[in-house]
Amino acid sequence: MSERPARWTQATVYPDMWADPEDDPRNKEGVSPDGELATLQDFLTGYRMTLRMKCEGLDAEQLARRSVPPSTMSLLGLVRHLAEVERDWRNWISDGDPLPKLYGERDADFHGAVAEQAAVDAAYVDLEREQAATDAALAEHPDLSERVGKDGIAVRELMVHRIEEYARHCGHADLLRETTDGRVGQ
Repeated sequence: MSERPARWTQATVYPDMWADPEDDPRNKEGVSPDGELATLQDFLTGYRMTLRMKCEGLDAEQLARRSVPPSTMSLLGLVRHLAEVERDWRNWISDGDPLPKLYGERDADFHGAVAEQAAVDAAYVDLEREQAATDAALAEHPDLSERVGKDGIAVRELMVHRIEEYARHCGHADLLRETTDGRVGQ
């Protein structure tokens, strides 16, 4: 990368934020949810929204750009990766044969992130489908202490891992987005 984009934000109230509080879809009226499961689901929802927000307003080339060399990560690659791991988590819940990989061999989720609108559209369809399927599978196990799948993983551990995975990749998305077009904010 020869040129660095200028840093900018749409926020006017807090310049280190992604959006002003009244424009941020993650901000909700009222108190936080009651109970551990509801709290975990609320955090997961927030991180999922954050990832989408970090990708909004970019074209296929920008989404597929590996903007932090030598890393092969791109925002589109992150979307594809998270679709893949949602499927993997479902495999952890299941007692049956694992579902096949969405994109093939290891790191194909990142390597296959090409600058084509069809690839972008497909990645979002894959992510939404896999999130919904994993959410539905976990809804059958509301007891966070229940152990599921062949390895007997606790539902709580799986939920915390999902949050951690999205949170970690939202940090990556911060850097990828800032180096793509200069937009900053949490």
